[in-house]
Amino acid sequence: MSAETPTASTALKGGEWIIKESKPEDIFVPEDFSEEQKMILEMCTSFISSEILPIIDRIDDLEPGLMPALLDKAGEQGLLGTAIPEQYGGLGKDFVTATLVNEGLGCGYSFSVAMAAHTGIGTLPILYFGTDAQKEKYIPKLTTGEWKGSYGLTEPNSGSDALSAKTTARLSDDGKYYLLNGQKCWITNGGFADIYTVFAKVDGDKFTAFIVERGTEGFTQGQEEHKMGIKGSSTVQLYFQDAKVPVENVLGEIGKGHIIAFNILNIGRLKLCAAALGGAKSAATTSIEYANTREQFKQPIAQFGAMKHKIAEMAIRIWVAESALYRTAKWIDDKEKALLQSGKPFNETLLGAAEEYAIECAMLKVFGSEALDFVVDEGVQIHGGNGFSAEYIISRAYRDSRINRIFEGTNEINRLLTVDMMLKRAMKGRLDLMGPATAVQKELMSIPEFGSGEGSAFSEELRLIANMKKAVLMVAGAAVQKLMMKIESEQEILMHIADMAINVFHAESALLRAIKISDQPENSAPYLDIARTYLYDTADRVNKSGRDAINAFASGDEQRMMLLGIKRFTKAAPFNSKDARRRIADQLISDNKYSF
Repeated sequence: MSAETPTASTALKGGEWIIKESKPEDIFVPEDFSEEQKMILEMCTSFISSEILPIIDRIDDLEPGLMPALLDKAGEQGLLGTAIPEQYGGLGKDFVTATLVNEGLGCGYSFSVAMAAHTGIGTLPILYFGTDAQKEKYIPKLTTGEWKGSYGLTEPNSGSDALSAKTTARLSDDGKYYLLNGQKCWITNGGFADIYTVFAKVDGDKFTAFIVERGTEGFTQGQEEHKMGIKGSSTVQLYFQDAKVPVENVLGEIGKGHIIAFNILNIGRLKLCAAALGGAKSAATTSIEYANTREQFKQPIAQFGAMKHKIAEMAIRIWVAESALYRTAKWIDDKEKALLQSGKPFNETLLGAAEEYAIECAMLKVFGSEALDFVVDEGVQIHGGNGFSAEYIISRAYRDSRINRIFEGTNEINRLLTVDMMLKRAMKGRLDLMGPATAVQKELMSIPEFGSGEGSAFSEELRLIANMKKAVLMVAGAAVQKLMMKIESEQEILMHIADMAINVFHAESALLRAIKISDQPENSAPYLDIARTYLYDTADRVNKSGRDAINAFASGDEQRMMLLGIKRFTKAAPFNSKDARRRIADQLISDNKYSF
């Protein structure tokens, strides 16, 4: 086993970060990117700046044939097949590199959406669930962009509840076709795609995936939707009236369509975070440049404290999101390679790895999409009245960002999934939550240790992370014990617990990254400021979410004890976050861009 790939004994399983300590040297950080990965990222950002941004208005006007032509150009540069095996014409790169491509192309507005849909949900279902014949027929052409991919799951009355879909499929009398009847909506790339993965219920109850080609008899596409944002991405409805799909185009097993739908979503959630990260970095740079050139009261507005606070907070959320994203991407990468080495077939490796870290993928999706929303919102504010003008690109960033909290499962669904998956893994014995949760309850009865005040350079911060994990375990454990099976209907409590977990995971990821690179004093100071500021703020957020959850299900002595516990576990040392933010902002203002 190489030094880069943790052994089975050291690698954390999905969700284990909440009960185990991680060391800085055990995590992958962006500073570990190889020279090749940096070059690929640069190629992506160059493609956006040269091919997309100069014609962004034409893209948003849905100029006929333009988006397919741009996908063709991306295919010519190998950007559509980064992680596709070489046997199908792809580059065969690892999962971290594929994630980097999503980040690098994430600042392309509507193009980013079309590209991500094509390379993700448009291609991966066939790559991972197709027969050899299906893969040989479709994947090479999807890899080059000759054929464009799309995905039909959502229906007018089934969004988050995908399995309630009404589209049906029945075998024709001659046994050669499945006849599909129904309607799909909000289909990205639907107006120009050549290949669609469509979900329907065989005989009305067996949820199944089908590969449907453009031009299939009985299959038509509706008019383009008029949307609030991502106006340049094709979004249409699909109609099936006895659409004749050959029986050899069944994807996967009949009745097992949910396995395809949900496994592909795990990957999509992480990659959405990557795209949001790329968009956030771009929007931050746009806002910093504007703040440096816009003068009020005879000086650039970037020099005012209120603006520095905004710029710094943008950077904090971006850097924290990036830290958690690549920590998780490397976990998935390592797990995929380990599964391959153990003899698992190719089609089970990435899906198995993504399923292992499905909890983290859900958390990344929530945090990344909300970080982008924060950045573009503050970007509009920094631009003032100009930010409300379509002449300034920040207004497009603001409009286009909003869909990300709905894509790939709404953020509410992903918050609920975060806790639901943790609890289900605990019940199945995959994740030992009850042991540590019980230990925390015993600790509440003991006299708190105040420590000697001595330790390593980061002992105080690491102790706070460990304590906040205890806070999550305490609240989650008590809620499960108190509510038992009723907890599923207490969504507000579950969402409070999810917010606690999401904040702690991201705070730990940022702190470990900052510690890992702290031996590079010439450029690590801003990162320590970022990690410490986010950690300081996280303590308050975890405290608030914890108290709200406790007050919703506990009372009497139990309530008082847990509230004292939350106070103890989220106690942070005094920290001058104003000065830290000013140092962060000053660096970015000097660089005139997001430069971390």
